[in-house]
Amino acid sequence: MNKISTDKAPAAIGPYSQGVETNGLVFTSGQIPINPAVGKIEAEGIEAQAEQSCKNVEAVLAGAGLTMENVVKTTCLLANMEDFAAFNKVYEKYFVSKPARSCFAVKALPAGALVEIEAIASK
Repeated sequence: MNKISTDKAPAAIGPYSQGVETNGLVFTSGQIPINPAVGKIEAEGIEAQAEQSCKNVEAVLAGAGLTMENVVKTTCLLANMEDFAAFNKVYEKYFVSKPARSCFAVKALPAGALVEIEAIASK
């Protein structure tokens, strides 16, 4: 198993890796909309936070030499399911290959985020 680490995505805020690669698959940790340049959430609203979360996923994948086209499955967590349609408008710009996906509403996300996205990609 190889750990993926890049300064282009937020540093892990707990005892985990940004991503791992094993057996030809890359698993990203959930990416909340932390701006890696400042280490905190700056984006307001679901659209801006979804953009940053997608960019963070993209950065972790790039750290493994992959692109969003390599993604085969995502799991998306929303703080409010009423944001689903607005989230989808941003999501579809990044995940154009339309990987399999699960999307859940959750009670709360770290750092007060409105969205978190994790991905599984294939080499």
